[in-house]
Amino acid sequence: MMNLSTVIAYGCRYCTPPIKQLLNYTTLLHLPHHHHLHLQRRSPASIFYSSFNNLKLPNFSLLLTGNSLFFRMERFWSGNGVNKNKQMVEHLQHYGVISSKKVAEVMETVDRAFFVPDGTPPYVDSPMAIGYNATISAPHMHATCLQLLEENLQPGMHALDVGSGTGYLTACFAIMVGRQGRAVGVEHIPELVASSIENIKKCAAAPLLKEGSLSVHTGDGRQGWPECAPYDAIHVGAAAPEIPQPLLDQLKPGGRMVIPVGNIFQDLKVVDKNLDGSISIRSETSVRYVPLTSRDAQLRGY
Repeated sequence: MMNLSTVIAYGCRYCTPPIKQLLNYTTLLHLPHHHHLHLQRRSPASIFYSSFNNLKLPNFSLLLTGNSLFFRMERFWSGNGVNKNKQMVEHLQHYGVISSKKVAEVMETVDRAFFVPDGTPPYVDSPMAIGYNATISAPHMHATCLQLLEENLQPGMHALDVGSGTGYLTACFAIMVGRQGRAVGVEHIPELVASSIENIKKCAAAPLLKEGSLSVHTGDGRQGWPECAPYDAIHVGAAAPEIPQPLLDQLKPGGRMVIPVGNIFQDLKVVDKNLDGSISIRSETSVRYVPLTSRDAQLRGY
């Protein structure tokens, strides 16, 4: 049986299956016995491909985009029976993704339907394209990040959402930190910034946008948003080869950042800045995100 962290990784913002865990699973369970004698002489990529060739999966290349035999496994439920935001949250609670009452409340308050393209089923547990080579994360990935950051999203705190996309998670942050706090979204595609502001105006976070405690800006998220720093919570929605120093600098002592890190093999990192300014980092799960890169590179398709 696959563990929960493996399944969670399937639905991330720009996600393909967590290759390292799939590699371990397939090499241990599906390689012919004589192959084990040669594992140390072969690259991870060759083991990975030969493992799935032995499984005789249809169109292996589709696995890396989620459109495969594993596609149903990447969702905690099929979208057919989930037609209301509250039901979506209840499903996430049922499957153990949400254990926090506060996270459940904020996800019920901010209706996902306002943040997906028209005609798209809003409550399906899958990332969805939003244009400009970007997507909105799957609901369970949003829930995972909110839970990881919950203690740093208390009323009055400051939160930064890098790669804010349609504005969903930024709106959730704003609800959690409240009027006395500050939630900032940074997105380098101007059209997404404009549309995200319109999305937020339709949802429960609209008064916070009007009052100024919630804002969305066009900018290079790798540089953070110094004007409202330091931040108690930082979320990054694309994978960096290494953690950007400006984001570490803008993280408050006692603060936490959640960021995918890596190139081919990526991990969702939980970065804590201790009160003495030192940094502690741990890996939460394997993920697959697009690169944290420039606007031009994103529009070219990386």
